[in-house]
Amino acid sequence: MLAFLRQHFRELAFLTVEHLLLVVVAMVLAVITGVMVGILISRREWLARPILYLAGIIMTVPSVAMLGLLLPVVGIGKVPAVIALVLYGQLPILRNTYTGIKGVEPAVLESARGMGMTPLQVLRRIELPLAYPVILTGVRVAVVMNIGIAAIAAFIGAGGLGRYIYWGIARTNDQMVIAGVIFVAILAVVVDWVLGRVERRAASG
Repeated sequence: MLAFLRQHFRELAFLTVEHLLLVVVAMVLAVITGVMVGILISRREWLARPILYLAGIIMTVPSVAMLGLLLPVVGIGKVPAVIALVLYGQLPILRNTYTGIKGVEPAVLESARGMGMTPLQVLRRIELPLAYPVILTGVRVAVVMNIGIAAIAAFIGAGGLGRYIYWGIARTNDQMVIAGVIFVAILAVVVDWVLGRVERRAASG
């Protein structure tokens, strides 16, 4: 196995970068949409339960089924993979954004308003900075989860490390499957460690 990894390291490294880029693109879109909707439902409480419930339902849809539903609409390749990853990333980001903003002390908000801050200024200068550590936790969960889900997207031509797993299954080559799984796991652990350090730094001030 070690000899196989050494022999195919360059190819695996390229697929790792491709895999990571796919997740990064999806997560940028997921964070933008998730934080915006999270802010909205923190302001419109009646929307919170149905939107969080919908995001929870999306999370329960098997990834293969999700990709299968997207294929007739947007075809094969990276586009359906990105859309699926954005959808799967919504629940932790939405929920943590909502929880983080609602967790800001009312007295702090009253003081800010008493100083003449507009609602937008309160959001930008008070609520989002205080909610940032909680939001970052949601982002961390979504990223690590999507690294694993992105491997399945190789079955619809999205590339990444899942391609090695797909090739291994198609050729009945256990070494290829194991190599793909190992690199996916390493990528998830490294990204989780990096985001964990960022999260702890944010929580400490």
